[in-house]
Parts: sequence; C-alpha cells; structure tokens
Amino acid sequence: MSSDDYDLDSGPDPAAIAASAPEDPDADRPVHAVGIGPGNLDFLTPRGEQAIREADVVVGFETVVGFVADRTDADLLTCGYRDELDTLETFAERVADGECGTAVLMGDPNHSGYQFVGKVQRAVDRPVRVVPGISSLQIAASRARTPMEDTTFVTLHKSGDLSADLDRLRSDVGERHLLVLPRPFDLMPEDIAAELVDAGGDPDLPALVYERLTHDDEERTATTLGDLAQDAGGDGRDDTRFSDLSVFVVRRE
Repeated sequence: MSSDDYDLDSGPDPAAIAASAPEDPDADRPVHAVGIGPGNLDFLTPRGEQAIREADVVVGFETVVGFVADRTDADLLTCGYRDELDTLETFAERVADGECGTAVLMGDPNHSGYQFVGKVQRAVDRPVRVVPGISSLQIAASRARTPMEDTTFVTLHKSGDLSADLDRLRSDVGERHLLVLPRPFDLMPEDIAAELVDAGGDPDLPALVYERLTHDDEERTATTLGDLAQDAGGDGRDDTRFSDLSVFVVRRE
C-alpha cells in the first residue's frame, strides 16, 4: 500500500493493530520495535542498543535513525510521513528474505508510538517485539514531581480524532496531575491550556513546559494555565513560544 492510498481517518487505526493481542513470548525471529529514549543516548537501554546493533536493517523516521546511526552497521532505511509506508514495504521485503530487522522510535513506544508499531506490524506480517525505552514523559514526571499513579497521561502527538483524549484532560484538570504530549503545531501547550480553562480549570493552576528534555539546550518554563491560555490559537511554528519537542505538565490543586 502506498502512502497516497492510506488515510488514517478511514481506519483501521494502526495503534489498534499494535494493541490487538499480547506478544507471543515464544515467537521465532521477531522484528524489534525499539524505543531509543529522548534523544540523549545516555538514556538508550542496553537491550535496545543490542537489538539495533544486531540488526541487518533498521527502519525509522530520519531524525530517530540519525541518533543511533553510529551504533550499528545495519543498512538504514529512513522515512518521513509522506513515504513511511513505502519505506516500511521495503523493510518488510528485507525481513521476508531472512534479514534481521529493527524499527526505532523516539522515547518509549508504549507512550506514544503505537501507531508506528502498528504500521510496522502490518507491513512485516510477523511478530513484533517492543523493547521499551526511557520516554521524555518519564523524565518530565521526574522533573515536575508528578507520580504517574496520581497523573493522567495523554498523548496528542498522533493522527486521527483526539476528542476522547481531550475529554480526559478536561475531566481531570485540577483533580489529578496532567502530563501531555502536545501535537505540533495545532495543539501546543497554549491551545491545550485554553481547552482546560474553558472546561473550568483554575487559571492559577501551576503549569510547566519542558523542551528538549535531556539535551544540552533543555529548557523549562514555569507559568500558569491562564497565562498560557492567553496565547492560544494558530497552527504554525510561529504561533507558539514552544518547540515541537515539548512536554506539558499541569499540577493538580
């Protein structure tokens, strides 16, 4: 299937394919889907690095593959959103011919990568084994001191209908900590804050935005929900004060 023929909104959501059944622990020669961490390779796990190093062919988005290119002698297949399905088809052909394949994703696939995992799984038509990584969400929760058991986590960094995800945030604002992956650039922290204030969230709730976590140019903005909401609107890079590598945290009352 070419990328021109695929429309996420017409279904099925590839994340549903990835989550359709538990992994088979006895699967023979599975394809690995490795979370590489937040981009600082100090956070790449040894098991993830092993799966990358032992692969004959590695596939992933260009920026992700670039982080691990010097950790493997594998052939590297890189893609963007427009050509990802064509690239995965090439990857699947290599795997079908007996090569060892590994897909790489930012962070931890369990936090925001299931759509790509599902696309890999559908392409290769064979078992896919997820190798969890350290997500920027885990780093943000540590920085903000928001224990995961007391936190509502939502990723908006995906395609498709986000109404149910936004409803969870609206319902829990002020009652639980909120940990959100924004979607560049139409649902950035300012836009999410406006949604929450409109839903009755206290404008004085503490809000934190972490950018480029674990990198040398990491930044932290401490503000309030109301302050952020004032700058809502727009859907371009110039319409937000934050980068596309942001995590948004709202602490509960």
